[in-house]
Amino acid sequence: QVQLVESGGGLVQPGGSLRLSCAASGIVFSIYVMGWYRQAPGNQRELVARIRSGGTTTYKDSVKGRFTISRDNAKNTVTLQMNSLKPEDTAVYYCNANRPGWANNYWGQGTQVTVSA
Repeated sequence: QVQLVESGGGLVQPGGSLRLSCAASGIVFSIYVMGWYRQAPGNQRELVARIRSGGTTTYKDSVKGRFTISRDNAKNTVTLQMNSLKPEDTAVYYCNANRPGWANNYWGQGTQVTVSA
């Protein structure tokens, strides 16, 4: 059974930081592309950042320079460090695991991030 369990969301003031973590089980973690997506009310789910098995990263333009994604293949975890948070970063953040070229695509349950004064 595949499980992606997110943690680290919460309420933070503008300019603050949060660190999201996702612990994966039931997959061969090292071969999966791991990503963080977010969905704000009334909006579609969008890619925030992803990291390939070899460490190559991709970021949404609006988070470049503020967010950093990393992975630990030994611990089956992926982390999103979010700095200089803005109110527009408010959303539910989802962890995703995708196996390139296969139909294997999994989601976590989501964690709320709220940036507000």
